[in-house]
Amino acid sequence: MTPSDPTPSPPDPAPEPAAPGGTGVTAGQVLRNPRIWVIPTCLVGVVALLLALLYMGGILNPRIDLHHLPVGLVNADRGATVDGQQQNLGQRVTTAVAAAPDPDQRVDWQILTPAEAQQKLASNQLYGALEIPEDFTAAVVGLGAPPTGTPVRPTAVVLTNPGSGSLASSFASSITQDAAHRASLELGKQLTATAAQRAAQQGTQVSNPAALLLADPVTVETRVGHPIGPHSGLGLSAFYYTLLLVLAGFLGGNAIGNGVDVALGYTDNELGPWHTRRRTVPITRRRTWVVKSVMSTGIALVSSAAIMLATVGILGMDAGHLPLLFLFSFCATTAVGLGVQAINATFGGVGQLISMFVFIVLALPSSGATIPLQALPSFYRFLAHFEPMRQLSDGVRAILYFDAQADAGLARAWIMIGIGTVLALILGFAMTSYYDRKGLHRLVAESAA
Repeated sequence: MTPSDPTPSPPDPAPEPAAPGGTGVTAGQVLRNPRIWVIPTCLVGVVALLLALLYMGGILNPRIDLHHLPVGLVNADRGATVDGQQQNLGQRVTTAVAAAPDPDQRVDWQILTPAEAQQKLASNQLYGALEIPEDFTAAVVGLGAPPTGTPVRPTAVVLTNPGSGSLASSFASSITQDAAHRASLELGKQLTATAAQRAAQQGTQVSNPAALLLADPVTVETRVGHPIGPHSGLGLSAFYYTLLLVLAGFLGGNAIGNGVDVALGYTDNELGPWHTRRRTVPITRRRTWVVKSVMSTGIALVSSAAIMLATVGILGMDAGHLPLLFLFSFCATTAVGLGVQAINATFGGVGQLISMFVFIVLALPSSGATIPLQALPSFYRFLAHFEPMRQLSDGVRAILYFDAQADAGLARAWIMIGIGTVLALILGFAMTSYYDRKGLHRLVAESAA
């Protein structure tokens, strides 16, 4: 028998092209998996919520949150003889201003001598001052005396301190101007009553121009109590310079950490489409932390020099005490870099997020550099006791604006840099030694065949 021809079967369908890498998994399949969305969505949502709360929570109500703003009250009045008695109206004005009702304790009035006020303005311990000049009483007596010519109006001087920050100085200036105006109106009531009584005795009337002058007799002048250079960003250059130091330490620390992990073979290196993986180097966690910490210290020299070159050398920022500024910048950047290495070594992959909150997220709103610390909510004032940017900005501000005086914040800044460096070294050494003793070695992914 002749075998019958079977009906030819259709050819097998061509296989679907595999995705790059040979897995055959498409992007749509990955995106349809709900588990891949959970961690990134929750993490980004929580971080965004915290960033919004922390950043905006410190700036929305600075006038309402204002608490104990340090402002000086200076009486330089020498007094004068009034109706046969020696009087000092400047003393009366400063006492009345200090005793004025302040239920929210917005201002910390400090009654000072002229020399004390200048010293505190020059050491960043006052944000401004109200000064009564030496001829104040004599000028007031001249207004109330019978007219013999053009009277000299008494003057109250508002002293600003732009080195303390533009907003801090503005707050102090506004408060002292309001206080001077209120004092002028109170003094005007007394002068008006005295003038009306004298006119009645003489059978005359006080003219309208004279009445207006007596009702608000004091002229308020605004002067700079402690000037800073014109290339100081209106008192903001210290904040931005500090921010550069912190960012250099933070970003440098993370870049060094990733670079060392790539060099030691614990992390893949990807540059565009190119991917490399080095041979894994057997090294303990503690030795890895030592390598990263030493590199952070060495590279801090380069970043500090680059920041000074750009800001002072190229942009012309006003700055004195350049050797001290460089030393402080190097130590500040090093302290931040060592802190980043210690946190990353302790917490692993999530350490970068934690160090971001420590050195950036919590530090910026509690620095008191843009909004004065006295105008922040109590939570941020608490953070300012230990958050690094507050300490570093005080040190930079002292060097740039206040002749590097120790009591202008520089001494505390050096102390906090030392404490932060020691704590970072202790944390990094202790945790990496503990992990090594427990045998918690770093996991190395197997290379694909």
